[in-house]
Amino acid sequence: MRYLPHTDAERRAMLAAIGAPSVDALFRDVPAAARLDKPIAGLTLTQGELEVERHVSALAAKNRPAGSMASFIGAGVNRHHVPSAVDHLIQRGEFLTSYTPYQPEVSQGTLQYLFEFQTQVALLTGMDVANASMYDGATATVEAVMMANRVTRRGKAVISGGLHAHYREVVETHAHFGDFKAVVAPSDPSGREDLAALVDGETSCVVVQNPDAFGRLRDLAPLAKAAQAKGALLIAVVTEVVSLGLVASPGEMGADIVACEGQSIGNGLNFGGPHVGLFATRDKYVRQMPGRLVGETVDADDRRGWVLTLSTREQHIRREKATSNICTNSGLCALAFTIHLSLLGEAGFRRLAELNHAAAVRLAEKLDGVRGTRLLTETFFNEFTLKLPVPAAGVVDMLAEKGVLAGVPAARLWPGKPELADLLIVSATETNTVAEMDRFAVALEEVL
Repeated sequence: MRYLPHTDAERRAMLAAIGAPSVDALFRDVPAAARLDKPIAGLTLTQGELEVERHVSALAAKNRPAGSMASFIGAGVNRHHVPSAVDHLIQRGEFLTSYTPYQPEVSQGTLQYLFEFQTQVALLTGMDVANASMYDGATATVEAVMMANRVTRRGKAVISGGLHAHYREVVETHAHFGDFKAVVAPSDPSGREDLAALVDGETSCVVVQNPDAFGRLRDLAPLAKAAQAKGALLIAVVTEVVSLGLVASPGEMGADIVACEGQSIGNGLNFGGPHVGLFATRDKYVRQMPGRLVGETVDADDRRGWVLTLSTREQHIRREKATSNICTNSGLCALAFTIHLSLLGEAGFRRLAELNHAAAVRLAEKLDGVRGTRLLTETFFNEFTLKLPVPAAGVVDMLAEKGVLAGVPAARLWPGKPELADLLIVSATETNTVAEMDRFAVALEEVL
């Protein structure tokens, strides 16, 4: 049974309207080698619910959940403890089933928590204004680049080699189809890149991650001044938002736009998503900011209330002036973020950051003492890079067999770069015990 209601005549009419000779022509951008010319071999076309459940359960059993063993995997998605109160509250029906506020003024509860979310994000990033969430850190980053293009009326983004490879790929994809340039500096774990030298009169922005994909912390202030002196904006990307509990905020260092992944607060790993993008900027750029902006006001009876102050999005009445093609937001994930951060408070958030940094320092010292390894990252928060005497990918596989998820080989993020093959990116959080770190060090020594 097909679930598409269109008749053959209707399909022909639609294809004629868009000038396509056939449905197959709609897939011409997909390489021929990637298309199937027949059903997948061995795949049963029909199965009962019980059979499907058994099959899917067997497939799921092949996974090794991060909580099933000592995990030191980071690289943009980090394992943190989420209080049970967070899940309990977001499971309430009025939160779990509510959707994007198309009739915003009757969604006062949703608007209020998004307003609080914006306030938290602005405080964390040291910026003037934040929006009501985005999909994730990667899409927030490319939205920041396109915003910078609008603000400066230029079309070239300079990308740090230390930007997470997946974020860079998203930017490059949008650049390809969005008619702007992305100039990417080489990936150098030593951090000896001179991004200021790449900025010219066509540059709209410089995109730099802090801590970067290798775990390095840097002072962004000199780069911000150099970029702004040539009329470009500095976009600061943060993939580990817990770092903002200790590290100077991007706003303090002169950033013009900040894009973050907020998963570490209130949200589990979720097998890679959904996550929540954070986006903040300066007041003077607010009308070019993508997504929604919730504002505070008073009603006719002088009671406090909330409205959508700015919402030039593609599905609203001013769609031709939309600043973004994002059609929704990560509302439930944003609520989880807000609840968790509210439970922590400022002192608790700083303490969480201290625990993360202390755990990373302890682990780095242990692993740096293993014969044949060398710590490459001198200044870091909770993630660092180790140089191994052998390719890291094989070491990770062997450590997994010993019950340790050791980290992410740099070669997985930057394939085709043999100079990175022996680098291992390791993360430690408050969830890692001293016993787990000892086990990691012993297992690494055995494997090497």
